[in-house]
Amino acid sequence: MKIPRRQFLHLAVGAAASSAASRTAQAQAYPTRPIRLVVPFPPGGGFDALARVWADKIRPLLGTVFIDNIGGATGSLGAASVVRARPDGYTLLLGGSITHTSEALLKTRPLYNPDKDLDPIMCLAVYALVIAVHPSVPATTLKELVAYAKTNPGKLSYGHAGVGSPSHLAGELFKSLAGIPDVTPVPYRGGGSVIPDLISGHLPVGIVAVTGQSLGFHRAGNIRFLAVTSSEPLITAPEIPTTAQAGFPGLTYEASVGLLAPVRTPKPIIEQIAKATRALLISLDFQKMLVDIGFNATPESNPEDFRRALAADVALWTPVVKSLDLRID
Repeated sequence: MKIPRRQFLHLAVGAAASSAASRTAQAQAYPTRPIRLVVPFPPGGGFDALARVWADKIRPLLGTVFIDNIGGATGSLGAASVVRARPDGYTLLLGGSITHTSEALLKTRPLYNPDKDLDPIMCLAVYALVIAVHPSVPATTLKELVAYAKTNPGKLSYGHAGVGSPSHLAGELFKSLAGIPDVTPVPYRGGGSVIPDLISGHLPVGIVAVTGQSLGFHRAGNIRFLAVTSSEPLITAPEIPTTAQAGFPGLTYEASVGLLAPVRTPKPIIEQIAKATRALLISLDFQKMLVDIGFNATPESNPEDFRRALAADVALWTPVVKSLDLRID
């Protein structure tokens, strides 16, 4: 049966209005069940630590949040699982610089488009990387490490969080700046997996995120921090020089990490999560918790600020990736 055009348009408008009303009602009731937060790395790393602190402290504001660790492919597998989820606010991603940069720059066949398939909610924090060595490596400064690498060509390797991760890109940039091209990169499934091999001596060098755990191993003498990539010394360890202070200002970098949702998640839900998270981040007690695990809170963030920060990270690493001709697939 052919429907008259006027009746068809009336039905189409009515269906669209009904769908919009349904999304609005859904947002108003949100949340009515636990929220799943995907951490795209295995347990034990900085992302996992941040996720668990946020999930615990956000409970009074958003209800129960459970962590789902889905590691692999430098965060791509976990992020792709969120992209495929229903855009209803009940599946979120703890992503950021790493999940955007690797997919935007390093894939000939990306699993998702980070700009189009994920909606930024809010940056939770920024974190610095650290160049660390096993105590058996005879270097207490970056310049001593460079000198050792040059006098022992091919002997050193460094572990990083995965091909295309900020720690990998920073490592390759460091090699280029220092003129030590034969230091071999060793990829892991997240920074948390690098630490045990660095402590045991299976790895002489590691480039990992600064976390409370890694700082603890440094203070215990299990590993030795040579320099951090932050623009300012760490609040919790001001004695550790920055890469600029150590003679490599071109290696200054801090990565963003925050909450993202599948595209088309209702805007009221995005705003509700951002508002609740901002209320948490302005707490000085919560900020101290983040500092203790290696992060600096970003309470001033909002969805658009986070989007711009991620775009800036992609722009920052584009020339490095091009010069090294890096590809994951």
